Amino acid sequence: MKKFLALMLALVMILALAACKNSGNESADPTEAAQPGDQTGELAGTYDIKVWVAEAAVDLTKKQIDKFNETNTDGIVINATIDAVSEADAGTNMITDVEAGGDLFCFAQDQFARLVKASALAKLGVSAAQAVTEANDPGVVAAATVGDELWAYPLTSDNGYFMYYDKSVIPESDIDSMEKLIADCEAANKYFAFEMNTSAWYLASFFFATGCKSEWTTDDEGGFESVNDTFDSPEGLIAVKGMKKLVDSPCHLSSSKASEFASGAAIVVTGTWDYETAKEALGDNMGVADLPSFEVDGTEYHLGSYNGCKLMGVKPQTDAKKGAALHKLAQYLTSEECQMERFNELAWGPSNKNAQASEAVQANPALAALIAQAPYSVPQGQIHGSWWDIAKVIADDVKAATDEAGLQAALDNYKAKIDGLFNMSDDEKNAWSVIGAICGTNWDTDFDMTETESGIFQSEPLELHAGEELKVRQGKSWDVSFGNGAENFVVEADGTYIVQFDSAAETVTLIAQ
Repeated sequence: MKKFLALMLALVMILALAACKNSGNESADPTEAAQPGDQTGELAGTYDIKVWVAEAAVDLTKKQIDKFNETNTDGIVINATIDAVSEADAGTNMITDVEAGGDLFCFAQDQFARLVKASALAKLGVSAAQAVTEANDPGVVAAATVGDELWAYPLTSDNGYFMYYDKSVIPESDIDSMEKLIADCEAANKYFAFEMNTSAWYLASFFFATGCKSEWTTDDEGGFESVNDTFDSPEGLIAVKGMKKLVDSPCHLSSSKASEFASGAAIVVTGTWDYETAKEALGDNMGVADLPSFEVDGTEYHLGSYNGCKLMGVKPQTDAKKGAALHKLAQYLTSEECQMERFNELAWGPSNKNAQASEAVQANPALAALIAQAPYSVPQGQIHGSWWDIAKVIADDVKAATDEAGLQAALDNYKAKIDGLFNMSDDEKNAWSVIGAICGTNWDTDFDMTETESGIFQSEPLELHAGEELKVRQGKSWDVSFGNGAENFVVEADGTYIVQFDSAAETVTLIAQ
C-alpha cells in the first residue's frame, strides 16, 4: 500500500511539473523567448528587414550588414532596406506608426521613455543584456534601462558638449575662466556662442555646476511618476547669478553652431558633430577644451553638462525567429568592431569601453575634450517632454531680472511649472495645442485648440508669417506631436489662419480667415 501511494504521488508530481512547463511555454512572450543567448532554436533563413540609420551611416551600415551575413554562424541572411532617418526623428516616426517603422532603428536617448511606453522596443534577453552591460559605458547602459530591464543597444557615447575656441583671440591661459573668456571676446568684439535662450539642454550646465539636480522617475511602462528637481534652491540662485554674467554680455550669442566662427565668434560651445566645421573655419587656430568655471562670491564652479548617447532599438516582432535574428544583428552592429568602424569613418564616439580606451579615440581632439568634460557631466536620463520648454525660458527670465529678487522669481516660476506637470487633469493631458516660432513666441507658448467635431481640433485665429514653423502637440509635451509628418509645419504665406488638426489622419492644415 505504501509503495502504491508513493508511486501515485510521484505520478502526480510529474503531471504537475508537465502542466507547469506547458503552461509556461503557452504564456511566454515569443519575442522575449527568442532573444539571443536565451533560445536554442534554429535561426537559419533569409529575413527581409527595414533599417533606419542617420544619412551619414547608410553606406557603412550596408557594408556591416553584408559582413554579418558572411560571418555569422547561425545561417542568418539579412536582406535589408536601409533608409536615412535621423536619430532625432526616429522616435517620433516610430510612435506615430510602430508597424510601419524600422525593424532596427537608431534614436537619441531622450526618446527612449516614449518608445518604451508606445511598445516600440523589444527588450533584450538575459544573456544579451549581460553581454551588453559588461561591454559598454555604464551611463549609456543606464539610459537604455527601465527598472531591471534593458530595452535597447548602446550605439554611441558622444552626445555632450564642450568648447571650441579661436586661439588667435583666446589665450590658452584664459580657457578655464568664464569671466576672462567674456572679457577676451568683448575686447576683440567677438561672440561667445553658448545656447542659453533657446535650449534647456545647454543652460542646465550652470545648474549642474552648483550641484543642482533634475532627476525624473518613470514606471515600468515609461510613464513619468515624479521628479527630484533642485533648480529652485540656494544652489540654483548661485547658478543663475553665474548665468547672468554671460547672458548680459554684449558678446553673448545664443547659438551652438560651429558655423558661427565664420560670423565673428571666438568661442562656440557645441559637440563632436561640429568638429569638421570648426576645423574648416579655424584651421591651425582651432582650440578645443572642456568648459570653463564661473565665480560667484569668491567660489569657482566648473560648468557642468549633459552627456548623452544614441541607441539602437529592435522593433517587437510577431515572428519569434525573425526577432531573434534581429537581436543577433543588433548585437553585431553595436559591437566593438562596428563602433570602431563608425569612429574611423564618421568620428562617432563609441560607448564600448574597449573602443573608448583605444589610442585612436583618445587622440581625437573633440573626444578628448568630451572626456575631459566627463567628470563634470550628468548622464541624461529620461526627461519629461514638457521640461525642455519649461526650462529653456530661464535664461530670458534671468536676463530680464534687475536684482536678486528677480533672479529668485525666475526660479520660482520654473518650479511652479514643474510642479504643475504632476497636477494636470486628464483633460489637460489629452488636450491639443499649437506651438512654434509664431505670434512673437519662440517654441515656449502653447495656443489652445478646441474640438469642433469628433477628432477635429482648431485654434483661435492666429497671425502667421511666411517661413514660420509650428507643430501641434498633446498635453503640452513633445511625447506626441505632429507637423508635416515628423517635420515642423512651415507657413507658406502671411495671413491670419486657424490651425486645424485631424487626429485620425494625423494631419495639420491652415484655414485662411
